[in-house]
Amino acid sequence: MSGASVLFACAAHAENELDREVLPIAPPHTKGYVELDVRDTSPPPFFQVKAPENAPNVLVVLVDDLGFAGTSTFGGPVETDVFDELATEGLRFVDFHTTAVCSPTRAALKSGRNHHVNNMGGIIEMGTAYPGNTGQIPKSVAPIAEVLRLNGYATAAFGKWHETAAWEASIAGPQDRWPTRQGFDKFYGFLGGETNQWAPFIYDGVHPVELPEDPNYHFLTDMTDQAVAWIRYQKALTPDRPFFVYFAPGATHAPHHVPQEWSEKWKGKFDAGWDVLRKEILARQIERGIVPEGTKLAPKPEAIPDWDTLSEDEKTLYKRQFEVFAGYVDMTDYEIGRVVEAVEATGQLDNTLIFLVYGDNGTSAEGGRNGMFSEMTYFNGVQEQVSDMLTKLDKWGGPETYPHMAAGWAVAMDTPYQWTKQVASDPGGTKVGMVVHWPDGFEARDEQRDQFTHVIDVAPTILEATGIPEPREVNGVSQYPMDGISMLYTFDDPTAEERHTTQYFEMFGNRAIYHEGWWARTIHKAPWEPKPRRALADDIWELYDTTTDFSLTNDLSDDMPEKLAQMQTIFMQEAARNNVLPIDDRVFERINPASAGRPDLMAGRTSITLAGGMTGMTENVFLDIKNKSKTITTEIEVPESGADGTIIAQGGRFGGWSLYVNGGVPGYDYNFLGLERFSITGTEKLAPGRATLRFEFDYDGDGLGKGGDARLFVNDTQVGEGRIERTQPHIFSADETADVGVDLATPVVETVGSEAASRFTGTINSVTVVVK
Repeated sequence: MSGASVLFACAAHAENELDREVLPIAPPHTKGYVELDVRDTSPPPFFQVKAPENAPNVLVVLVDDLGFAGTSTFGGPVETDVFDELATEGLRFVDFHTTAVCSPTRAALKSGRNHHVNNMGGIIEMGTAYPGNTGQIPKSVAPIAEVLRLNGYATAAFGKWHETAAWEASIAGPQDRWPTRQGFDKFYGFLGGETNQWAPFIYDGVHPVELPEDPNYHFLTDMTDQAVAWIRYQKALTPDRPFFVYFAPGATHAPHHVPQEWSEKWKGKFDAGWDVLRKEILARQIERGIVPEGTKLAPKPEAIPDWDTLSEDEKTLYKRQFEVFAGYVDMTDYEIGRVVEAVEATGQLDNTLIFLVYGDNGTSAEGGRNGMFSEMTYFNGVQEQVSDMLTKLDKWGGPETYPHMAAGWAVAMDTPYQWTKQVASDPGGTKVGMVVHWPDGFEARDEQRDQFTHVIDVAPTILEATGIPEPREVNGVSQYPMDGISMLYTFDDPTAEERHTTQYFEMFGNRAIYHEGWWARTIHKAPWEPKPRRALADDIWELYDTTTDFSLTNDLSDDMPEKLAQMQTIFMQEAARNNVLPIDDRVFERINPASAGRPDLMAGRTSITLAGGMTGMTENVFLDIKNKSKTITTEIEVPESGADGTIIAQGGRFGGWSLYVNGGVPGYDYNFLGLERFSITGTEKLAPGRATLRFEFDYDGDGLGKGGDARLFVNDTQVGEGRIERTQPHIFSADETADVGVDLATPVVETVGSEAASRFTGTINSVTVVVK
């Protein structure tokens, strides 16, 4: 046998003995050498971990906030050509469920465990001290990306993350739960729950990205460009190494940002309104066999008005809102198509297992009855008026808006169901359109699968498809077994007996149990309701037979009380097993770290001192200045040429504040939700040299969102004063940050600008913010 053959045989023997259940895979033992001269020896085989032979590439696409009827494949009103084509070449799953909101679905998808096992009982911004709700993914539930990476895969994630504990999302870390420590070699995207698509705050790995000076920039296109480049580059260098790509657009979550050419395509298409739309969708669903013949429309929630009862102004506003949303769906599908084309360009589309999950939950009804010009008004308890929003209609979806749509459209996009995102007890909140495409993996084409499946089933399916066992230990930590069931058994057998037979659902007190075709549930709170309808112990439960009642319209609880009691018992058993108990139905209270009981970097502090270049601080890691008096003191150096730009800013175009120098003159602006602005400015330019600027704000007190008196000083001399009549009580932004020396993303002060245009031209030695 030749030397090369010996080496190959040794390598093959080592590969056959790899223990893939303990990760990272340990290298084989090699003997020591006693020879002096390397020429008198033979080298051992070089140890490299490789994926199993012929293991497929894996692409998981996860769209945001798009319900069951969100695609034309599933009867929806918006043409999704890419989804349609891949469905024709693959399999449609019509009973695929999520957890009803963002963070929990994402953690469950990538781990194969239930969301409470991931400590994701709610979104990361609402973490509490209770097990199952902390927002910190434990090391005992290693994500599929880490499992694949340690088995020889190249891994990359693009887009929305929303899985890093709120207080860990800063330079201070720890970064254990950032994407690049959760199994991904490459990450390009944003950490939070949403972002301004025109001006996002994004990371490449752990490094913030400075946005280009491009008036046509859009993050969805940018992240697609990044994904396409990575796929082609990876395959150019290592064509035999399989990849795992997680492509998760912020679309179609609010803000509904889309170039006008996309929304204009849908102008006039929805003039008949959401009631007619629901009927049209259901008719298509029945015709295509997506839902059974005889399926009824579930009644709309009582808070959703009939379209025919709306005023002409309301109809005009709502129609434009949905045209923009439709354009957003359309554009998202197109960009996903570009990613698929990139895989095809490598010649490996047939051997790529693609999961197209078009929704991490049902469509969002968080826009309430009227929708919003700026979603930040909702979080601050300010009700926008239809008349005010109509003045913004020609800008809807553009950079000057941060919009959401009326809830009636969300109900339509979740047809044939009654409820929407957040409502974990109704399929309208949990069920989404899902397609699997894998030409080399199964023979079936353009077929439907009716078995109950759940987002936790994705990870075990990937493992079975790749030939990689579920690990019992990862990075020295024993693993909690996966809760999900591989879907592979359904791929070539449409009549296979259902294997995922029991699944609990819980979110903000809305809860349900699925068991062997039966569905028991309670509606505890609607997305637009500020408080629960009743105490948890007083909730009213309903019972449905999903095998004969697809849309849950025939409540059998009165007729079958014993069956209902059995289902409730199963729920409590599953809840206890998965750290669901005690149930926490609070919403806004959990936004506050103190009341929620989670860590807060600023807990107990009344001041923070920063310097130039300290940027990217979200509200979760910055001193809370809301509803308080404050003083900002900064030591700066003004060059001979004069100073301009941002000294410190928090928030942006849709709410925030900034201390700045404009045209050499110092000033402070408070931007109330993009609706009203208050300015306190000096009258003279700053002289060259060292200067101390101080801004003082005396809050009126006795409540939230009050105003106060403000004064501006230069070197202890008052140069300006004024009144700030209103302040934001709860939140400035979901994605804008506090920054020293620049105003990232959108500008608080339009005349100062943002990004590079807002960069301070002098030197900032220190900025101290004090609250009392």
